[in-house]
Amino acid sequence: MGGHGSGKQGNESLTSRLLGSGLSGILELVCFHPVDTVAKRLMNSTEKPFAKGQTTSQGFSSLNKIIFRENATANTFTKYKSLFPGLGFAAGYKVAQRMYKFTGQRHVRDWMNTNHQGTFKSLFGDNWKTMMHATAGSLIGIGEIVLLPLDALKIKMQINPEQKGLDIIKQEGLGLYRGAGWTAARNAPGSFALFGGSAFVKEHIFELKDYNQATFFQNFCASIGGAFASLAVSSPLDVIKTRIQAKSGDKAEAGFTILKNMVKNEGFGSFFKGLVPKMLVVGPKLVFSFTIADASIPLISALIDGPKKN
Repeated sequence: MGGHGSGKQGNESLTSRLLGSGLSGILELVCFHPVDTVAKRLMNSTEKPFAKGQTTSQGFSSLNKIIFRENATANTFTKYKSLFPGLGFAAGYKVAQRMYKFTGQRHVRDWMNTNHQGTFKSLFGDNWKTMMHATAGSLIGIGEIVLLPLDALKIKMQINPEQKGLDIIKQEGLGLYRGAGWTAARNAPGSFALFGGSAFVKEHIFELKDYNQATFFQNFCASIGGAFASLAVSSPLDVIKTRIQAKSGDKAEAGFTILKNMVKNEGFGSFFKGLVPKMLVVGPKLVFSFTIADASIPLISALIDGPKKN
């Protein structure tokens, strides 16, 4: 089984899947970490760049301060370097996340395909494969909260780069799991849309019966469908989750308090703060890692597992 969309039980070993998905995480981190930092800072900011009454120049000045903080007036290289805070934790989180997500979804999907294929066929008819991939993704997404401390450390250091990782751990302790419920609430529909959207494109647009037969271009297009569906569905809860994780223990706010204050003070549009940079960069980032995982897992499997079993 070569891709994340196959309807058949996979032949790759756990090692092949872990190596391929880990490689996708490493390459994604190197290429996209700076813009992820920009998106996080925009989502956490309560300021409005280009607010009513501001000139264009003032709007760009405000945006510059939100993104680069104390380095807003520094040279270009210093500004760029300031977008890499918490890289060590980001690397640990991103690689672990991609290994868990892309490997885990494949294993859960294979288990469902072996043990519950009949149930999915009876419930969803011709859409059973799409729903199986989506359901497996959703379950894996919920379980992703085990990685929450690494994600929280990454976000805190992106938003407050002067903080040290070990100091945050000492200060927060189990508070690094703050927002676990909101994270699960975001991940369940987000991962459902990610894997289900990808499977839908292969099944209904490219009319593939065996997803293994997808070309690189078809895998790429399927990943685009899944990634952008996932971002659109999960954005409001992602903003709340980011704000929960950004606060230190003594300033922590409950998710519903943040939600209420956002509606009251910033309006409903605040739930989609950072969505444009996320669509422009986090979207391609997901597409990139999804496609790399799809391409590399079967190649690595061919090298270390030998020929596929029919």
